[in-house]
Amino acid sequence: MPVTVPRRLAAASVLVIAALGLSACAGSTAPGASSSTDSSSLSGTSITVYNAQHEELTQAWADAFTKKTGIEVVLRNGSDSELGNQIVQEGSASPADVFLTENSPAMSLVENAGLLAPVDAATLANVPTQYRPASGDWTGIAARSTVMVYNPSLISSDQLPTSIMDLQKPEWKGRWAASPTGADFQAIVSAILQEKGEDATTAWLTAMKENASAYKGNSTVMKAVNAGEIPLGVIYHYYWFIDQAKTKENSANTKLAYFGAQDPGAFVSVSGGGVLASSKNAAAAQQFLAFITGPDGQQVLRDGTSFEYAIGSDVASNPALPPLSSLQPPAIDPSTLNSKKVTDLMTAAGLI
Repeated sequence: MPVTVPRRLAAASVLVIAALGLSACAGSTAPGASSSTDSSSLSGTSITVYNAQHEELTQAWADAFTKKTGIEVVLRNGSDSELGNQIVQEGSASPADVFLTENSPAMSLVENAGLLAPVDAATLANVPTQYRPASGDWTGIAARSTVMVYNPSLISSDQLPTSIMDLQKPEWKGRWAASPTGADFQAIVSAILQEKGEDATTAWLTAMKENASAYKGNSTVMKAVNAGEIPLGVIYHYYWFIDQAKTKENSANTKLAYFGAQDPGAFVSVSGGGVLASSKNAAAAQQFLAFITGPDGQQVLRDGTSFEYAIGSDVASNPALPPLSSLQPPAIDPSTLNSKKVTDLMTAAGLI
């Protein structure tokens, strides 16, 4: 999509185009190519990031990036679905340069609308293939694991389900909880849909309506398990680790368990980052994505308080976390996860 290049970036953009041998505009980078723009030439540029990731984490990324490059970052914070749908509605008129998500379905929504520019090849190389889509139109920036949080005074470890699909059985009625209205749980359902198909997912959701207690938010689910209101909850791992690193007041009576064995319940959700094809500051936007997936950005993630998994540039995750390699998640191309189909199915089941 043609993009008008601001005059202050015209010279830099011409250099990039010449170096890459492109006749296209500076708003996108050809697949397999890398932007060679020196970030120092972009000092004073400003990019707008539509951010659905943790605000504290993205602010830390933005501060470190600005300190290193002189490129200012303006954050507009919201939820995955809110910002993803906003970008689709705005189309080529979106003021966003970069979109960051907590889960991949919202990124796929924007990708499928044809609104993303290819990510620079060097940035893609920062991230293993299992944590980014085959298309190369966006990349993973962090990851979070599905877990069971349970109260050992109410249920023993040998009584836990071996598959998330077991939770549809009648014996689990009134014994487990989740937050069905949240993007986190909807991403988990999207993995079930991808792995098991629509009929099995519909049956599982129908049983969930009967069996599960619905809470608003993963933290609330964990609190309920901790308080003994319910034996088991399905959440993402980092809620538990964050509380454990603080007072433990909402997790002291709980433990975590992992499904493993490539079960849909072992799903590892990829947080995504992409550059908008309509970006007026594409070179700076690509630099930001390169930074957060690079060693410096992933170290910010490792040393921060979000307890998400680092997935870029071979940077180790927070040592409190079990190794990502030990979780045995199902192999899923994150671009195949479908948020609209999932919300339609969950609505039909009466869950949202």
